[in-house]
Amino acid sequence: MLRRLSAEFILVLKNTESGRSKEVREQPLASGIQAPWRRFRSDSSVISISVTLWADFPSASDWYFFLDTKSEELCLVTKSSRLAAEEPESTSLAVLAKLATASYETLEHELRATIVELEGQALRFKTLIDNISQGICFFDADERLILSNRRYAEIYRIAPEQLQPGLTLGEIVERRVAAGTSAMAADAYLALARSVNSSTTSRVWTANLADGRTIQVCHQPMPDGGWVSAHEDITELTANRLIADERISLQTLIDWVPGYLWVKDTESRFVVVNKALASDSGREKTSDMIGLTDFDLHAPELAQKFRLIEQNVLNSGQPMIDEEEFVVDASGVGKWLSSTKVPLRNVQNEIFGLVGIAHDITARKQADVLRNGQAQILEMIAMSAPLEDVLDRLMRLVESQLTGIFGSVLLLDKDGSHLRHGAAPSLVKDYTNAIDGIAIGPKVGSCGTAVYRREPVIVADIMRDPLWEDYRELVAAYGYRSCWSTPILSHQGAVMGVFAMYSMTVREPAEAETRLIDFTTRIAGIAIERKLAEDQIHFMANHDVLTGLPNRALLEDRLSQAILYAQRYDRWVTVVFIDLDNFKLVNDTLGHNAGDELLKIVASRMVECVRATDTVVRLGGDEFVIVLFDQPTNVDLISETLQKVRTAIAEPVHLGEHRLRATASIGIANYPKDGARPDTLLANADAAMYRAKEFGRDNFQFYAPEFNSRAHEKFVLQEELRNALARSEFTLLYQPQVDLRSGQVFAVEALIRWNHPIQGVVAPITFIPTAEETGLIVPIGDWVLHEACRQNKAWQDAGLPPMTVCVNVSARQFRERNLVGRVVNALRDSGLEARYLELEVTESLIMQDIELAVATMNELQGLGVQIAIDDFGTGYSSLSALKTFPVARLKIDKSFINDVADDENDQAVASAVISLGQKLNMRVIAEGVETDDQVAFLLKNNCDEMQGYHFSKPVSARDIENLLNHKD
Repeated sequence: MLRRLSAEFILVLKNTESGRSKEVREQPLASGIQAPWRRFRSDSSVISISVTLWADFPSASDWYFFLDTKSEELCLVTKSSRLAAEEPESTSLAVLAKLATASYETLEHELRATIVELEGQALRFKTLIDNISQGICFFDADERLILSNRRYAEIYRIAPEQLQPGLTLGEIVERRVAAGTSAMAADAYLALARSVNSSTTSRVWTANLADGRTIQVCHQPMPDGGWVSAHEDITELTANRLIADERISLQTLIDWVPGYLWVKDTESRFVVVNKALASDSGREKTSDMIGLTDFDLHAPELAQKFRLIEQNVLNSGQPMIDEEEFVVDASGVGKWLSSTKVPLRNVQNEIFGLVGIAHDITARKQADVLRNGQAQILEMIAMSAPLEDVLDRLMRLVESQLTGIFGSVLLLDKDGSHLRHGAAPSLVKDYTNAIDGIAIGPKVGSCGTAVYRREPVIVADIMRDPLWEDYRELVAAYGYRSCWSTPILSHQGAVMGVFAMYSMTVREPAEAETRLIDFTTRIAGIAIERKLAEDQIHFMANHDVLTGLPNRALLEDRLSQAILYAQRYDRWVTVVFIDLDNFKLVNDTLGHNAGDELLKIVASRMVECVRATDTVVRLGGDEFVIVLFDQPTNVDLISETLQKVRTAIAEPVHLGEHRLRATASIGIANYPKDGARPDTLLANADAAMYRAKEFGRDNFQFYAPEFNSRAHEKFVLQEELRNALARSEFTLLYQPQVDLRSGQVFAVEALIRWNHPIQGVVAPITFIPTAEETGLIVPIGDWVLHEACRQNKAWQDAGLPPMTVCVNVSARQFRERNLVGRVVNALRDSGLEARYLELEVTESLIMQDIELAVATMNELQGLGVQIAIDDFGTGYSSLSALKTFPVARLKIDKSFINDVADDENDQAVASAVISLGQKLNMRVIAEGVETDDQVAFLLKNNCDEMQGYHFSKPVSARDIENLLNHKD
């Protein structure tokens, strides 16, 4: 029995032995019936009947077909069954023929029905394919077109009738190239298609046609080597997707903008916003902002302001560029924005909205405020504004930069152990008063500890930190919970104060606050250090650096105030001028450090002797002035105070290993008797002090009017001495020095005289002390040296026998560092040989600084210049040092020669000096010899030389020439 399943015919076979029916596929039939059953054709379709045995059937060679005549069914039986049931051969063939005919008719009928059905299905299938939106095409393994739909032809702009089945792929590609719808050249496309078809997997790609369209191709290989492909025009889809992607990308892009970006319509409604603006406006999504206005986001006044600005932009068409605007965001934080708003125009140039962009410039504005504030503060510092005003402005500037912060500055006082209020404009006054004067220490809150440690102290929780244990109750009442303190240091590292930030919350400083701490401490340090420097400069301008006493600048102010008080209350003011006696000797012998120490000790003692209302002033050097304020009109009481001062000054002073006593010459002038002006009182006290010096020092003298005349004379003498040098009023006389044994003149001593234009010849004793005091002795002595050398050389040139010229050198000259150079210049300028020059120095001069004196004398001796000690016996020579001096002669002072003929003491001294000198290989000369008895004594004691009126008084250079010529 035959039946049709789908489009395949199935042969149902029946096993006569088991009664089972089986489908038999691909099993060859018996040769007698193979042809009718194997294949038949209907039109162009081929329908195959395949016969296959199931796996549990015996081998195909054991099966045979036969026709059951009773049931008229075609049966397949095994060989054994066939043999048992086999009938005569003729009967079987007839039956088989009948069966073949019947089967052929049946098959033909059913095949025609199948063809009709298949044709209907094919038409429906073709209609379906032609009406889908994609282009479809089928190709066989030989690259020939089996089927394509109308959309395929439309996509590639080829007439449908040109795409008939059987066309090759190459022919179709050529048609596409001709139509301009090929994505590439024909060869390239064929290579691509074959490469894709060689794979067993499906593939999708897009082709960009020359006309700008984009085609998506889905290629699916078939098992028999052919393929089916779907072609879709996705140009519009791509554009739509691109628009969508662009919108997504645009939103993503504007969301990445760090500032605000928005678009509004002509009614100022938001159309587009970025994430930053939405977030700061309190909206989770940007879409939540669409349709809102500024009135939905800001206070009415601010919203109205924005609305007016935007309406102006929309109406005028002019953009608003970089205008600064202040807003408060949804969290309540104020921000400064730099906003730009530009009108939007369509292709018809009509304004349909505006686009705005704004970036946060709060930090810049704060930086501007900080920078401007810093400039103002630095200007205040430069203009010497009061420190409290500078610090107050600084604290307010810091507080303007931060939220919830209160600034404070405490200053370290002079004792270096307590903190004083500097500035704290926002702290509670009761609290600042409570901590004013607080001591520093290792556990004194944040500020006291920071100064003690010399490092920042950060306390995040005052209520828990042990540093605040002793001050917790104090600060709790005011709600301060954290305090961060940093010491304020000078550029040298000295602590000057402390800067503190207080907060009402428990926390540590943020980065911005830390930066401000550094900034504030630097500025505060500059301000405080400037104030301290100004105070120090003011102090130094009005006080002596060494002793710390008021100086001359402050003296006039104090004295003026004292005079005003005395005028008002009919009292006295006493001005005491003090000059330490022989202070220069201390400097010269013990050094300037010892001298400075002596001055400080004496200054301290004088301060202790007077009242706090009195003033002790150091004028300079060893000169002091005491202003006794509000004195009674009683000289005796004043004298008691002065005697107390004298006694204090004279107390022993220990300077290193030395113990000495200082004395002072003191002059006193009283207001109003001795002057009504400060300068007059000072001048008169100075004159009285010089009077005390004239009386032998170590005493005090009250001013008398005649003192001023002497002071005036001294002043006039100084001025005349200066003029005398310029006018060449000085001249030299020469006193011969004689060898006692031969009576020959071997040297002359040059002695200066002043030919005063009014007073005539002035003796040295009159002007030399003043010249020494004023320093004029140096240029005068230099003139003497040059003139004496010149004259001696002139004598030699005139044919007189060579002799030595002796020149006195003062102590002031000898201390000059260029003394040797001056001597060299004098010898060079005159042409005199050094051996004909002798310099006389006093014994006391050498003993002031033995090392310096010996070094200078050795240097002079190295030149060939001779050295003599003048006035020997009047000083304090050390005999052990004397033997080291490079000295050629000793000169016995005339004080020992005056009475040497009669006074045994003078005789003993003179003979001892003569003996000492000769034993030290020095020649000894006696000066001031005037009598024969003196000459006899000197000869008797073997003195070498003499000088005095006995032989000749000082005479002029011409008289020396005459004297020497007469001797010859």
